[in-house]
Amino acid sequence: MDDQPPAAEPPRRPALSPSRASDFKQCPLLYRFRAVDRLPEVPTREQVRGTLVHSVLERLFSLPQAERVPGRAKELLRPVWTELSSGRPEWTDLFPGDDPGELHGWLESAERLVDAYFQLEDPRRLDPEACELHVETELGSGVLLRGYIDRLDVAPTGEIRVVDYKTGAAPRQIGEAKAMFQMKFYAVVLWRLRGVVPKQLKLMYLTDGQALAYTPDEAELVRFERTLEAIWQAILRAGRTGDFRPSPSKLCDWCSHQSRCPSFGGTPPEYPGWPEPDPGDESILDRAD
Repeated sequence: MDDQPPAAEPPRRPALSPSRASDFKQCPLLYRFRAVDRLPEVPTREQVRGTLVHSVLERLFSLPQAERVPGRAKELLRPVWTELSSGRPEWTDLFPGDDPGELHGWLESAERLVDAYFQLEDPRRLDPEACELHVETELGSGVLLRGYIDRLDVAPTGEIRVVDYKTGAAPRQIGEAKAMFQMKFYAVVLWRLRGVVPKQLKLMYLTDGQALAYTPDEAELVRFERTLEAIWQAILRAGRTGDFRPSPSKLCDWCSHQSRCPSFGGTPPEYPGWPEPDPGDESILDRAD
């Protein structure tokens, strides 16, 4: 019998993720740079720290409930950092080798975020259904939604809680608006997948040790679903023409692409055309923001 080469996986359809939808709402040109041109971005220490803390909390919930204590969580920090940074020189380059104190201080700041988590809840009392859960659904209009949920709690009665950890330092008002957009996105996906409107959307802000809880209703999710459909149609229109316009705001201060942005005297690269197979993926840094 002749050996046959493995069949190539069919390309995934383009999808909308919460981060990419938020990018387009914030600035269509930013969406283009990230999803179409896929330009590299130098990560910040804050972004990488967020990824590390998210990964530690994910590993924490894989431990027996009795072991989910602060000391055990902090023991995970260095091995998880070693694992995550392996093969990612752009991460390790954030900490020059001639000053090991910088990495030590950065890990201590991650420890403080982990400690703050334990001030908000006791993980020994929780039994999540999933952590870092990949979710995907297609709306009736044909729009494909895709993303990752930090944590999904399901009560014995079937009630669903979506939990998201926030470690970033974005301006609070803008940051909360973006975070709630993300949470409603997940609520729509879960509602369409399971036929149940999540009972609670919970944001846990580890920098200041505060939590924000919100209860959506079905009518609100119907309206939000229409918003997502409108965003996707606007993306497709821009994709056909290449007309992704900049939208200057306070968030430009955090943008990696000012040198290419017309609002700052730059020139975008030549438009490469609508990407295939899929511009919807979120990076590991997106998921930790």
